[in-house]
Formats: sequence, structure tokens, C-alpha cells
Amino acid sequence: MNSDQGSSLILVTGGARSGKSTFAENLAEQSGKNVTYLATARVDDQEMRERVDRHRVRRPKTFCTVEEPLQPHLVLEDMADSNSLVLLDCLTLLVSNRILADLDQHGAIRQGEDIFADDDILEAAGERVLEYMKTLSEAACKCPAEVVVVTNEVGMGIVPNYPVARVFRDYSGRSNQVVAAAADQVWLVVCGIPQRFK
Repeated sequence: MNSDQGSSLILVTGGARSGKSTFAENLAEQSGKNVTYLATARVDDQEMRERVDRHRVRRPKTFCTVEEPLQPHLVLEDMADSNSLVLLDCLTLLVSNRILADLDQHGAIRQGEDIFADDDILEAAGERVLEYMKTLSEAACKCPAEVVVVTNEVGMGIVPNYPVARVFRDYSGRSNQVVAAAADQVWLVVCGIPQRFK
């Protein structure tokens, strides 16, 4: 338990197709609690639509889905049922959503799929993401419901070529650290095998 005010916070991390979402969904289903699936994905193209559809088919029909790509802390603040579990999937998409929204708001230029912004704008966007992660972690710790957060380990591969992608990678890792520090449990899933680290 985090405190007298809230229930537990669990962070589940791993690489792409590592089995982390399946592990988190199994945790949620086996809890016996009322599960709210808090989705942060934006469906902007056919590929993402297919990915979301695959996730929906896999999830138990009893899960209630709430879509909130930018401010999931508001959903956590509204949860009052201690016999509930919120499964937030995923933190990495939330980081991406917030960085892109911040860049749009603060003068970045889009040309097709390319985004151009100077270093100060990029770093400020990343820092504002970290501040939001503190808000999200606090909301999760105070939430009466148990909260399970899924995230990705994106920093174990090559260094991205583009500045926006490097900022995304760096602040994804730093965001993971913020939530992991607040979490009661941290799990790493590799090749479908979960290992608890905290």
C-alpha cells in the first residue's frame, strides 16, 4: 500500500511484443475486481486501428474501456470504488501524445510527418511531461482503486536520428523512472516471462 489514502500502484514494463500487456491484463482479471481499462492510444491510422482492435478482442468482455489520451489522472481522481482496478495502457503513448500536443501548442512546425522545433522547445516539452508524470503518479497513489500501468522500455535500442524522437526516447525513460519510484511493485516482462524488480 502506498498510503492510507490509496491502494497499490503496479508498473509493468518491457519491450515491444514482450507480453507486458497480456501480463497486466491477467493481473487485472485475476484480481477479481471491477476493471477499468484506461486507454491512451489515439487511433489516427489503419495500423493503429488494427492494433487497438487486436487488444480489444484479447481483453475480457467484463473490462470497461475509457479512452483518455492526454489526462488520465482525471479518470483516476474520479474513481471512488476500492473494489476496482484501473489498467492504464500505456504510459509510452501518453508521453508521445503529450509531447506532440505540447509541441503543437508552443510553435513546432509540422511538414507532413516531420516535426521541426528548436532544442529549447523540445526540452521544455519533455520537462512538462515529467511534471505531468508526477501529477499522474500522485493521482494513482491516492486512488482508492488499484492501479496497474503498462509502459515500454524504449531506450535499449539504437539512438534515433531525429531530435523529436530522441526527446521522446529520453523522456519516456525518465517518465518510467518517476512512476517506478512511486510504485509499490515494478515488473519487467521479457519473452513473455515476468520478473519482479520492486
